[in-house]
Amino acid sequence: MPELPEVETVRRGLGPILEGALIERVELRRPNLRFPFPDDFAARLTGRTVVALGRRAKYLIADLDDSTVLVMHLGMSGSFRILAGAAAGGGTDTTETPGDFHLPRGKSTAHDHVVFHLRTPADGCARIVYNDPRRFGFMTLVERAAFDAHPLMRDIGIEPLGNLFGAGALAEVFAGKTAPLKAALLDQKLIAGLGNIYVCEALWRAELSPTRAAGTIAAGRGARARAEALAASIRSVLQEAIAAGGSTLRDHVQASGELGYFQHRFNVYDREGEACLRPGCGGVVERLTQSGRSTFWCPTCQK
Repeated sequence: MPELPEVETVRRGLGPILEGALIERVELRRPNLRFPFPDDFAARLTGRTVVALGRRAKYLIADLDDSTVLVMHLGMSGSFRILAGAAAGGGTDTTETPGDFHLPRGKSTAHDHVVFHLRTPADGCARIVYNDPRRFGFMTLVERAAFDAHPLMRDIGIEPLGNLFGAGALAEVFAGKTAPLKAALLDQKLIAGLGNIYVCEALWRAELSPTRAAGTIAAGRGARARAEALAASIRSVLQEAIAAGGSTLRDHVQASGELGYFQHRFNVYDREGEACLRPGCGGVVERLTQSGRSTFWCPTCQK
């Protein structure tokens, strides 16, 4: 499943084409993805201009000029392909695929399920094609006035790259929680967008065990230092991953079609049995299973 950096990378890749563009036509090549498309989905988008493209947790959020919001989720294998110029019926041909995962996203046109035909601000032709072999992604429409209260959005936690995120925010959401720290960090109702890879990496950077009680970030001796270290580690690992174009995990490709390189900087993720990379540690990376997910960590330096 794409994590926050992958979705943010896709947003940044799509933004220059999609923002300010007029949606001239929408092709739906099947009636559903993970869920059926809303009634009159294509008709409601036709003739609308995209005012802004944002992100909330792992969702792409396109604000339209009629106060409707197009909400898009990539699922496990969804990707967007940008065709401009000759590829879209205009001049110079360019094709890009925003995002970055370990193995390339699907390229078979048999899995092209949605096509947005656009007129860009420079009066150019462009198409954005949504490809999803597994069809775990979805798209829906939400009124902006009801956006925060929508079932998809109302329970999402704090954004880890937002201005409100920090040691104090972590202490507040983890106060009194006995769940393992790793599980609490993956709880989307507490913190938005974090996934298995970046949680493993952030915990290693902060020298915190994935099995310690989440409440120890909020109370007890050394709690403040732990909260500050963890908040800083979460922010830095996400920022570095975004700069590198994502974690290049299976099925994901960035908007440019290039693979990212953050995977080559993993300190613990998928390094079971290898020496810990922390200078002077001398430990060995181990793997344990928490809530059905693999956790990679160094028991020697993560306490």
